[in-house]
Amino acid sequence: MPAPWRFLKYTLAFTLPLTVYWAFTHSGWHSWIPLLYAFGLIPLLELLIPARPENLSAAEAELVGRDRAYDLLLYAVVPVQYATLLAFGWALSEAAPGSWTWWGRVVAMGLMCGVLGINVAHELGHRPKVWQQRLAQSLLITSLYGHFFVAHNYGHHRQVATPEDPATARFRESVFRFWVRSIIYSYRDAWRIQRRLLRGRSWGDVRHNVMLRVHLAQALLLGLMYGLFGLEVLGGFIAAAALGILLLETVNYIEHYGLQRQAVNAHRYEDPRPEHSWNSNHVVGRLLLFELSRHSDHHARPHKPYPLLDHHPQSPQMPTGYPGMMLLALVPPLWQRVVHPRIPQA
Repeated sequence: MPAPWRFLKYTLAFTLPLTVYWAFTHSGWHSWIPLLYAFGLIPLLELLIPARPENLSAAEAELVGRDRAYDLLLYAVVPVQYATLLAFGWALSEAAPGSWTWWGRVVAMGLMCGVLGINVAHELGHRPKVWQQRLAQSLLITSLYGHFFVAHNYGHHRQVATPEDPATARFRESVFRFWVRSIIYSYRDAWRIQRRLLRGRSWGDVRHNVMLRVHLAQALLLGLMYGLFGLEVLGGFIAAAALGILLLETVNYIEHYGLQRQAVNAHRYEDPRPEHSWNSNHVVGRLLLFELSRHSDHHARPHKPYPLLDHHPQSPQMPTGYPGMMLLALVPPLWQRVVHPRIPQA
């Protein structure tokens, strides 16, 4: 695709909100179409379409780096996410609580939280400008996972692929055990990190206390959902946010499973390199997730815009894209059979 129009390929990410809209306006099995799309059609396509390990040339990278159209797509996710949340409230209030349609719409909203909301928040959270980071936090709030901004940027990226990082899956650790450990200890670490970042400032300093700010915003959002739509929709929203959180943590699981950095001395580990993160070059997942799956280069260069992320041949390669690997992780014996031979130090 010519460089001036290269950004258009990332509009594939907005096909998910279209399926979610369908789920909100139709009943029965139609309300489950987003799930069938994300974890049925997409993994199938990634099995059929070959991976693309090619990197941009220096000239292409310069053009893409100057193109702001990609950033506009990221920013557009914020109003799309909040509009979807509002539509979710109306759609869920019209469905019989606990029905097939009700749960389908909850799952659809959960996919929006985990696939689009948190993922774009992840990239914007690495951007240098404060207003971009605030957009990231506003997206995380819709999944009730605002502390991820602190835990990820100031914890995970420093401790990745070490025993100190709760978001790095251990060798032979199941995804289910990882969920519990990562969720609990990442939250704990976020408060510890926030205390350090305040540098003696008051805990009530909302401007500098990100943890306080996102928790207040999440409480306000929960109150608004209850006030606008009632208790049953509030419960559905919490369930959707929980699904989004589990999707995020499953992505964390597959991104670093079993990989370790070596200790240089008693005080530090070797610097993160591409071989400390799993990489996927499968095209559909790359576009759907704004290139998140080129994760090896992201950890080597955290502030690099996603469209510029490179393939590194020395990094461990996933046999398929993220959706397929996430499904594989739910069957631990099969996961280990496929993944363990691909771990260099195993």
